[in-house]
Amino acid sequence: MRSRLALFVATLLLLSMLPGAVSAAPARDARAAHRAQVLAYWTPARMRAATPRDFTFDAVRGFGPAAKPGGGTGGTVTGASYTGGGAILKATGRVLFTLGGSDYICSGSVVTETQSVQSIVLTAGHCVVENDGTFATNWLFIPEFDTKPTYTCANTMYGCWVADALYADATFASAGGFNNTAVQHDWAFAVVSAGDRTGAQLDSTVGSFAIQFGGISAGQTLSAFGYPAAGKYRGRDLVYCRGPLGTDANTGGTTWSMACDMTGGSSGGPWVQTGDPTLYAGTILSSLNSYGYSGVKKMYGPKFNTTTQAVFSAADTGNLNGSTVRVVFP
Repeated sequence: MRSRLALFVATLLLLSMLPGAVSAAPARDARAAHRAQVLAYWTPARMRAATPRDFTFDAVRGFGPAAKPGGGTGGTVTGASYTGGGAILKATGRVLFTLGGSDYICSGSVVTETQSVQSIVLTAGHCVVENDGTFATNWLFIPEFDTKPTYTCANTMYGCWVADALYADATFASAGGFNNTAVQHDWAFAVVSAGDRTGAQLDSTVGSFAIQFGGISAGQTLSAFGYPAAGKYRGRDLVYCRGPLGTDANTGGTTWSMACDMTGGSSGGPWVQTGDPTLYAGTILSSLNSYGYSGVKKMYGPKFNTTTQAVFSAADTGNLNGSTVRVVFP
């Protein structure tokens, strides 16, 4: 606040005594400038050229091509276009970001937070940070990408939402590679600001899902969602799998498995439990798409636990803890 009139000097002095009164406006200006910079970075050409952010778990592991989608028997769906609409369509979206000089795509979903002044998107840890602690930049979320799968933010269903901060698991960020330790902690949260076509909170615009830190078991039926963009998929369609949970013997049963042929680009998409598998009303997030094995039609995800809860709490409150690392923009 600036004034050329001596009459306002006293007012300025009083304002300067109020915590945050002087710094609030510059902080908002810096955040707005960062948001504008990220939106300008994501030209249609860059969005179109971004590639799935995937890993081979070791020399032979990774997301591999599979047969055409659809399929499944006995109520199991191994990869089909989701056409049910509703909350799961709105609050699940595409993620774009830059890491190591390359542009990538992943998936994410909106998580119910407690502060009511921000919005939080759940995604995979490897869609936020390297295993050496290097964070992504130009991080963007596009909800309900399926309805208007365009590469121009102004033409998407609800605009593009820019990350103000990224929060990841400290163990994942220091794992040294995408290894057995990393996959057990492959979750992250982005605090996002308003989209480019609305000033509303993302939660009030598209809705959000409660997240559960445990309470599920092998044999329980869940559904996985995402925007796969490798192999037969093109990244423009919300795809889902549905089936009973198993565990991965290669990680000693410390991660979940589900029959699914989604490919790269689906990373970070939610695994949900619900009482209504048609409309996915009352959806609860319980894991996410993390990794797969080449030639194996299964998706694997981390087991959410108290450490996941600690990382979410840090994102929700802005207070760091020993389980969490973060980067704040700008």
